[in-house]
Amino acid sequence: MKKFAVCVALALLAGSAAAREWHTVRIGVDASYPPFESKAPNGEIVGFDVDLTKALCARMNVKCVWVQSDLDGIIGALKARKFDAIVSSLSVTDQRRQQIDYSDKMFDAPARMIAKTGSPLLPTAASLKGKNVGVEQGSTQEAYAKAYWAPKGINVVSYQNQDQVYQDLMSGRLDATLQDEVQADFGFLKTARGKGFAWAGPAVEDPKTIGDGTAIGLSKQDPELKAKFNAALAAIHKDGTFDRIAKQYFDFDIYKGK
Repeated sequence: MKKFAVCVALALLAGSAAAREWHTVRIGVDASYPPFESKAPNGEIVGFDVDLTKALCARMNVKCVWVQSDLDGIIGALKARKFDAIVSSLSVTDQRRQQIDYSDKMFDAPARMIAKTGSPLLPTAASLKGKNVGVEQGSTQEAYAKAYWAPKGINVVSYQNQDQVYQDLMSGRLDATLQDEVQADFGFLKTARGKGFAWAGPAVEDPKTIGDGTAIGLSKQDPELKAKFNAALAAIHKDGTFDRIAKQYFDFDIYKGK
């Protein structure tokens, strides 16, 4: 009987420990991806993802704390408990699901290639053979390029962050770059840096590597935090907050894609 009582007590303790009360949520972010997340001149992290997350945290009645991380190490840092969630245009893929959990969908995230205006290059192995294509380390675009292009004679060059990718494209070290279409449009092509560059071919699609939309990355050990984020996401969709924030950045439906 004593053994049974001890087991019950331990189970109750485990249950209470699992039901953690969240007052502060540390958000991991790679702040090199405007208009989703980037650093303002005053050092503040800003962007669509940031505004959206602030609305979610307000719904959850928790304090958001931003923790900067390169994309390449962001999943490892989450697993090491350096922060509690990833909000960084994180695409949902089966490979990543093996390591982390996800919230419900945040928004769509097609991938597309950029090259010099008038370039005949297309996002195919035949067109890119012998060329240098830049990608961000840890991105789904890197996974795609290394899986389908690198084995066929394309030099896939990985960079620590997206800004470095664009810098080498502008300097001529790269023939093309592959990245998120919306980020590239607003964060590069529609800026002064993007002058002389344009889309090269149609969007690249591959559920296995590119994934299916973006979501909040979460530890598999925190199901209650996932439930909170999902409830908050549903609430901001229902009351129009999501659409109001999105319209400040985009002239199309970012949730369902162009």
